[in-house]
Formats: sequence, C-alpha cells, structure tokens
Amino acid sequence: MYRFSNTVIGFLNLVTLLASIPIIGGGLWMAKSSTTCESFLQTPLLIIGFIVLIISLAGFIGACFHVAWALWVYLVVMLFLIATLMGLTIFGFVVTGQGGGEEVPGRVYREYHLEDYSPWLRNRIKDPHYWSTIRSCILGSKSCAKLALWTPLDYLEKDMSPIQSGCCKPPTACNYNMATTVAQDPDCYRWNNAPNLLCYECDSCKAGVLEDIRRDWRKLSVLNIVMVILLIGIYSIGCCAFQNTKRAETDYPYGENRMKKVRPRWDYHWWRWLHDKREQLY
Repeated sequence: MYRFSNTVIGFLNLVTLLASIPIIGGGLWMAKSSTTCESFLQTPLLIIGFIVLIISLAGFIGACFHVAWALWVYLVVMLFLIATLMGLTIFGFVVTGQGGGEEVPGRVYREYHLEDYSPWLRNRIKDPHYWSTIRSCILGSKSCAKLALWTPLDYLEKDMSPIQSGCCKPPTACNYNMATTVAQDPDCYRWNNAPNLLCYECDSCKAGVLEDIRRDWRKLSVLNIVMVILLIGIYSIGCCAFQNTKRAETDYPYGENRMKKVRPRWDYHWWRWLHDKREQLY
C-alpha cells in the first residue's frame, strides 16, 4: 500500500505529459496564425506548456522508477508553479476588478470608457506597437462588416460585442448636427465613415478590447483557482511518493526497525554499578 502514492503520481504525470503536447501545439499555432487577437496569451501558453512537460516528465520518471532526485526537482518546480499561479490569480482579480461598461438608455448593448479600467491595462493598450497589432487583428476579423447590414431598428434591438460597440460606431451620445455647439466626447471627432478607419483610433475601441481581455482574464483566474487546489493535492501526494522513493533507496522495508544497537547514555554504567551495590547491601 505504501507504493500507492507513487502509482497515482506516475499516472497523473503521464496524463499531464500527454496534455502538454496540445498546449505547446496551440501556442505555436497562435504564434503563427494571424487570425487570433489574443496575442498576449501566446508566450504564457508556450511557457506553461513547456513547464508542464518538464515537471510531468520528472514526476513520471521519479515516481515510476524510484529516482529521488527527479522527484525532488518535480516537487520544487511544482511548489514554484503553485506560488506563481496564486500570484497571477490575485493580480488578475485586482487588475480586472474595474470596468464592465455602462448601459445605454433605449439600447441593448453597452458602451465602454477607457478611464474605467485599471491603469496597468490602460498603459498596455496605449502602447503604439501593441495597439497597431490589435487594430490589424480587428480589421482582419471582419467584426464591423457584420454591422454594415444592420437597419436602424437593429441598433435598438440587438446586442453588440464590446469590440463592435467601441470600434464599429461612434458613441451613441454623439450629435453630428452642424448647428450644435455643445462640447462632445473626443471620440465623436475621431469617427470616420471609411471602412478601414471607423472608430479604430477611438478610446472607446481600446476600452472594448480591454473589456474582452477583462472577461477572458476573469475566466482564466477562476480556472487558476481550480488548478491551484488540484496542484496542492497532487503536491501532497508527490511528497508521499518522494518519501517512499527515499525509503526504497535503502534496504529497509516499510515498518522495519532500523536500529542495530543502542548506545547507552554516558552515566548508564555508573547508575548500574550503584544499583548493584544497593542490591548487595539490602
């Protein structure tokens, strides 16, 4: 029964070893594909895939072949992975705590404002190189082309994705009556009817992208919590397997007394002599 933990760890790591292959493949596909806008997930996905591959291989070898040093490496990396996931989960909830959009009176869709999101996300989306990549991706996704066929009634009754709401139309409050002198949202002046321009340089478009990221990140954070709980359970079993492997490296089976002789205390003979003398006197 004492080898049960080794069997469990070996089986679990074989499963994760096989699961790491599609994770790495997915990261490589995303890196080469121009159809996905989730560019910020490519590098983390590849890193996670390779880490899972390495620790799974170490755990499988250590548990099945009783290699203590491999299990030691497995436990150290697993502990680091658990700590990293916990840190990323906390950071994710802090960063994505703001946002969510505002309701538009008389409309189903919501509108999004850049100042509603965390400073860290705003600084990242304002980076020209990063935004240029995202902008090209939105153009290639044809998200706004779907709205070209909408009627005025559709704008009242249908919902929009955050990107469609922010990038494919001007803010609803915009008034393009030439006679108006009321100050308007700066995005109202950034809007252009050209299909390759629209509102892609608007702050509302950046906010729509951040809302998509926020939703995906919160889902990922919930998944991270489940993964941390699972990894803590696997780590506990791995500690048992490590102890079993260390025991298997010696020649003593489980439960056997390893003491060959006991060295008495320094005063043992003195008390023994004193005890014998007292017995003789009485």
